[in-house]
Order: sequence, then structure tokens, then C-alpha cells
Amino acid sequence: MELICRHFLYFIIYSFIGWSMEVICKLFEQKKFINRGFLIGPICPIYGYGVLLIIILIGSETKDILAVFLKAILVCSILEYFTSYFMEKLFKARWWDYSKRKYNINGRICLETMIPFGILGCLVVYIIHPLIKNSISVLNPTLIITLAIILFIIYIVDNIISFNVMNKIKIEIKRQTLDSTEIIRKKVLDWIDSNSVLYRHIKNAYPKFKIYSKIQSKEKEIK
Repeated sequence: MELICRHFLYFIIYSFIGWSMEVICKLFEQKKFINRGFLIGPICPIYGYGVLLIIILIGSETKDILAVFLKAILVCSILEYFTSYFMEKLFKARWWDYSKRKYNINGRICLETMIPFGILGCLVVYIIHPLIKNSISVLNPTLIITLAIILFIIYIVDNIISFNVMNKIKIEIKRQTLDSTEIIRKKVLDWIDSNSVLYRHIKNAYPKFKIYSKIQSKEKEIK
């Protein structure tokens, strides 16, 4: 039980660190605060899952830094690719797209993001995780379990609310019967603007999202 709770705390910590990096990047880029990710809280789960996979799969093989670098790229790229794929299938929209960047695979991952994955993976394995692991290890086991349970409940509630918001956006996308991708997107954005801050958060977090049905039809035409 304690081991599971420890790993869940790692997940939350790294999800928060990932969210913080995304927010800081956007702060420098757009000069304003943007809550990144589809969850309401200050976490990006993809970073938490990515680091957990790195810790579990390659964390103990640290003698060869090049191998750690390449494995981190592989693990994180696979995770990002399939996260993009399943979110697209689930919510009928593509939430990020690297199609215009060089050396991309189906617009889901690209070389420009793969290299930072490898660098961050090495930082995690050799520097960051040992520090976090030591910090968590000094906590009382009862405190670790209590913290993990509280954070898990908050995480589940956040997921339920956020998935409900995303599902309603998906319903609105499917409701549109127009042929123009841009007009549909504008209609959906207007609908989002007329709703609560929870919906506007998604618009701000994924300002360049594309309608899935139109992407699919375009791909078929190209084929």
C-alpha cells in the first residue's frame, strides 16, 4: 500500500512540475498565465505518467547515459503519440498538431519535442528523482498514505468534472453539420465562450485544436 502511495505522490509531483513548465513557457511566449492541460487543477498527467514509466522501465539502468537518453525519447514519444490518438478518438478533436513541423509522425509527435524528452529523462533519472525520492522517504508512512488518498480523491473529482466538460464539447462538435472546418471551429469556440470558465479553460489550454471529423475526411481525400 505504501509503495503504491509513494508512486502516486511521484505522479502528482511530476504532473505538477510538467504543468509548471508548460505555464512558464506560455508566460514567456504570450505574456499571460494560461492553465495548461485539460484538467482544472495545476497538473498535466502526461508528464506524471511519462516520468513514472521512465522510473519503472529505465530508472535502474543508469550506467549508459546515451541509452537513458534514447529510451526516454522512445517512452515519452510513444506515450504522447497514443495520448494524442486516444484523445482524438474519444473527444472528436485533435488537441495539438505538429503537422507543420519537420520530422513529425502523423502530426502527433515530432523531433522538436523528442529531443527535450531525452534531456528531461536524463535530468529525472540522474538528478531530480533521487532528490524527490529522498524527500518522500523521510515522511512518515501514515502521512504518505494519507496525503496520497486525499490527492487521489481530488484527482478523481477533477477528472470527472474535466471529462464531463470535454464530453459536452464533443457533443457540440458532433452537433455541427456545416462543411467548413473553420466555420465549425468558430461556432464551437463561440459556444465555449458562452459557457463557464471551465469550458473557456479548454479553449485557452488548446487554442489550436482541430475538428477530428474534418481532419479524417481530408486524410481520406489525400489517400
